[in-house]
Amino acid sequence: MERLLDIAEVSDRSGVSPSGLRYYEKRKLIVAVARNGLRRQYEPAVLQELALINLAKSAGYSLDEIGSVLRRPGATVIPRDVLVEKAGSLEEQAKRLVNLAKMLRHVADCPYEDHFECSRFRKLLIVATKVTNC
Repeated sequence: MERLLDIAEVSDRSGVSPSGLRYYEKRKLIVAVARNGLRRQYEPAVLQELALINLAKSAGYSLDEIGSVLRRPGATVIPRDVLVEKAGSLEEQAKRLVNLAKMLRHVADCPYEDHFECSRFRKLLIVATKVTNC
């Protein structure tokens, strides 16, 4: 049997504060399997679960969405169709952000006092509007 990890060790190794760990536990995203006095103890696998939670949060999933995957039977299998959909959404968001960054750089460097006199600015504005309204 692997040794259990104290809440402080899990916090140090995962980067999640103890209060965050307790919150995740309350949301049933992770489970403390024992206590040593008042201190929660976790299986070592909790570090992988926390890494998955962090990755999912970075991808824009809510804790409710993450919980619906982690709490279902066979939770080690992540639904691939959901991942493909999220990847597409992130790619579209990246395109919008790249176009927005181009627009901001042009506005910052544009030699025209009135940006609307600049044909490049007007073209970027049209592109940015089309991408935003998709």
